[in-house]
Amino acid sequence: MSTETADANRARMGEWLADHKRRYLSSGGVDGHVEDMTAQGAHAFTTNCMIRYTGRKSGRTYINPLIYNDIGGEVVLVASKGGSDAHPIWYLNLIEQPTIDFQVGTQAFRGTWRIAEGEERAALWPLLVKAFPTYERYQASTSREIPLILLKPVERIAVFRAEDEG
Repeated sequence: MSTETADANRARMGEWLADHKRRYLSSGGVDGHVEDMTAQGAHAFTTNCMIRYTGRKSGRTYINPLIYNDIGGEVVLVASKGGSDAHPIWYLNLIEQPTIDFQVGTQAFRGTWRIAEGEERAALWPLLVKAFPTYERYQASTSREIPLILLKPVERIAVFRAEDEG
């Protein structure tokens, strides 16, 4: 898929994502953790987390909602960017940081992260596609291998608020 097509897909989802993020943040994670994402190609009970990171160029704080899976006590994220040939900006910022803040429902953590590679990635990929079948189409549309990121909680932190961003 071209970057332009992926950008168009994201633009269509922009309004929904903004509302989802607002609900997640304003409710402390009570609303938005589990979403009916059948319209987006997922399932009626799709789990979503939030990540908070610092922009590598801007120095600003950003918060993004992302679909996640919990596998073996780690949160697994997919850096798909809708099948674009470029990595998502959140991923490019993440790989410049030693830690990541993330919120799952009503609990937030500072944690470490790593990229799944080789056999581990090969074993995780089908599980993630089962949770969000559109990932398979995204991978087929790009020549890059879509990264899988595993987050491991290290310490609890306060839940995210809209004021944390900016």
